[in-house]
Amino acid sequence: MSERLHVRTSAREICATLSQTEPSTSQTGKPKVIRAWSPPSSKNSRRVAGGRTTLPGLLSMYGVCGCCGALRPRYKRLVDNIFPEDPEDGLVKANMEKLTFYALSAPEKLDRIGAYLSERLSRDVARHRYGYVCIAMEALDQLLMACHCQSINLFVESFLKMVQKLLEADKPDLQILGTNSFVKFANIEEDTPSYHRSYDFFVSRFSEMCHSSYEDPDIRTKIRMAGIKGLQGVVRKTVNDELQANIWDPQHMDKIVPSLLFNLQQGEGTESRSPSPLQASEKEKESPAELTERCFRELLGRAAYGNIKNAVNPVLMHLDNHSLWEGKSFAVRCFKIIMYSIQSQHSHLVIQQLLGHLDANSKNSATVRAGIVEVLLEAAAIASSGSVGPTVLEVFNTLLRQLRLSVDYELTGSYDSCGNIGSKVIKEHEERELQEAVIKTIGSFSNILPTYQRSEVMLFIMGKIPVPGMHPALASAKSGFEGSRMIQVMLLKSLLQVTTGFQSTNMLTALPSSFLDPLLSLTLMEDAEIRLLVLEILVSLIDRHANRPKFSSISIISDISVLKLKVDKCSRQDNLFMKKHSQQLYRHIYLACKEENSARPHFETLYALLALISMELANEEVVVDLIRLALAMQDLALSNEEMLPLYNRCAVHALSAAYLNLICQLTTVPSFCQHVHEVIEMRQKEVPFILPEGVFIENPSIPKCLDKLEGDVLFLQSKITEVLGGSGYNTDRLATPYIPQFTGTAPYRYSSQAFLLFHAPQMKTGSQRGRALGRLSPLQVEVESRNSPEKEERTPAEEITFETLKNAIVDSIGMEEQERERRRQVVEKFQKAPFEEIAAHCGARDDVIQSDISA
Repeated sequence: MSERLHVRTSAREICATLSQTEPSTSQTGKPKVIRAWSPPSSKNSRRVAGGRTTLPGLLSMYGVCGCCGALRPRYKRLVDNIFPEDPEDGLVKANMEKLTFYALSAPEKLDRIGAYLSERLSRDVARHRYGYVCIAMEALDQLLMACHCQSINLFVESFLKMVQKLLEADKPDLQILGTNSFVKFANIEEDTPSYHRSYDFFVSRFSEMCHSSYEDPDIRTKIRMAGIKGLQGVVRKTVNDELQANIWDPQHMDKIVPSLLFNLQQGEGTESRSPSPLQASEKEKESPAELTERCFRELLGRAAYGNIKNAVNPVLMHLDNHSLWEGKSFAVRCFKIIMYSIQSQHSHLVIQQLLGHLDANSKNSATVRAGIVEVLLEAAAIASSGSVGPTVLEVFNTLLRQLRLSVDYELTGSYDSCGNIGSKVIKEHEERELQEAVIKTIGSFSNILPTYQRSEVMLFIMGKIPVPGMHPALASAKSGFEGSRMIQVMLLKSLLQVTTGFQSTNMLTALPSSFLDPLLSLTLMEDAEIRLLVLEILVSLIDRHANRPKFSSISIISDISVLKLKVDKCSRQDNLFMKKHSQQLYRHIYLACKEENSARPHFETLYALLALISMELANEEVVVDLIRLALAMQDLALSNEEMLPLYNRCAVHALSAAYLNLICQLTTVPSFCQHVHEVIEMRQKEVPFILPEGVFIENPSIPKCLDKLEGDVLFLQSKITEVLGGSGYNTDRLATPYIPQFTGTAPYRYSSQAFLLFHAPQMKTGSQRGRALGRLSPLQVEVESRNSPEKEERTPAEEITFETLKNAIVDSIGMEEQERERRRQVVEKFQKAPFEEIAAHCGARDDVIQSDISA
């Protein structure tokens, strides 16, 4: 009974004290109702009597402890104690240590501590008491760093609510404060996963801060940097947590990546750093662009195989939306960062996305397409070997398709198949720049491929070159013949890029018949540019020891040892290749010398081709054949059966002299070298215009005729046969004059003939067309081969009389008209008829001819 009276007396005193301290009226002027204390019920009385209820617990039961600090829960008192009376004094460190110790000792109270701190912070923000806001956030940071218990998730929820509250504030300082706290939290590795935590708000808010347009530039920079750091923190916190919402989803990447690119673009003047950048200086850390680049690299470095697409797509869209392809520099910088940051085995994914984007922009302006191609070029240069992926041919197919479209756009002036001019003006020079960029990119891609894949690419490109009778044309019907010619030039340039630096130990695999036959057929075209490209491709493929630069120009070299040539013994595979294809190569070299529109580059390339064959593929038989070929070229320039211009005749003489001077030193036969040097010395004295130094100059002095070339200024076949015979060479072969022979199969002959008939309109005169067709006539070639001096004596020529000539003149008028009409019909047929019809016609003719020959 005495204990019960003591409790009642104590409670009555506390209530009286509270009633005296509290004002009798509220702020609204109404009297405040203070509930009088009433004695507890009999049940409560029994609990008190039993000694199980203390005074603080009793007062808490009736809601009185909230009004008395001494009776409040301990965690609240500990939280209150960390706040000083003057916020400028900062956090009370001693009390903060007590709060931390309490949180570690009673982790079940951690969520209540967080909730109470959140309540206080919300109240301080509303009352603009920013000093206490900073103290509350500092306390939260310290608690996060110290506590890693099982119940930290609930505390984190309160923490994130407070950070969100700060980020929603209008004050930049509060936004920066909240961001810094979030970054500290992001660096904490939690022991327990979170199943329900969401960062959608933070991604949106930090992205918005990255685009801040605050008036004060210094504050604007700080806000943007805070946004970048916040995005970096979100990525770090979520990228490795499988239970979190996937940060790689498009809904997040479409906000994060453009925000980073926006800030990266502001510092476009700075150069992109190496793949492994060194630690940035303090000055660089103050730059949003440098901070953005580090964040962007970190984001891409964490991207797995399935996330590359979602990370790169926003980059492509950002460059599209802001027209950044045309400038090229920023787009190239972005993809350099991407290629250096992602894992090397994922490089082909980026390249495939760029190729797909190039296709999607096929009807965009040439500058946009050129920008994408330029980025592809840089990406291919960075990609590791073999990283183009399994779809190697698809890469080149896309680039070749863009090349064809560019040619069509240039010739038609429209982005559609119709002939009408589109709404966009197509500029010819821009399309040409695009074409050159595509060709360079093809070469860049081929450089990272292994040898076997490069061979496949060569065959693939050759299959795309329009050769009537062999391969279909790529150009559209609207672009016509000029389109086919331009496609041929562009694809040959692409093929030259692929073959540059190509080295194969086996020429049979490097130059199979399926590749070599159509390539050599292009050497018979009237177009000088196409012929030169074909010769360059052959030189590039045969040159396996980098000797080509030493033969960049034609000259008489007195001692070839100064060139330091790299010469290896001809292998068995090379011997087999020359047995199979040597006559074909000789024939096209010889025919190339008979072209009227050949210029100095053609003869220089022919000289390099002959020299490289001599060093890479030569055995005793090949050396003899090459000497025969050089002497046949001299005879060609002397007889002038093809009515070549004087310059071409002098150039062929000079080419023959330069090559014989080279081959005689390679054979190391003293008497052979002596004869060649004597002829060259005599030419230098009497006829310098048939030596390289007199022809291949800017303004050569060419005489009006070359009829007096004889005697000591010419290389004598009999003399060379004699001196080489004494050294063990096959004098029988050398004594036989060279006659071009066709060694291909019948279908190939007719295909080549169809090729020339198709291109007959581009030849200058009827006599040229007749000569060209005569070169490819299989009957003529085979009859000449069969009746050549190597086989048997020629049959006597038919006797020509006056009556024969008279009848020929009378009949020639009608025959000429018939022949002209027949040729017109043949040309029209090969130009307009479907390929299947032409192939069937040629096959039928081949069967008839073969049966006649067999009979």
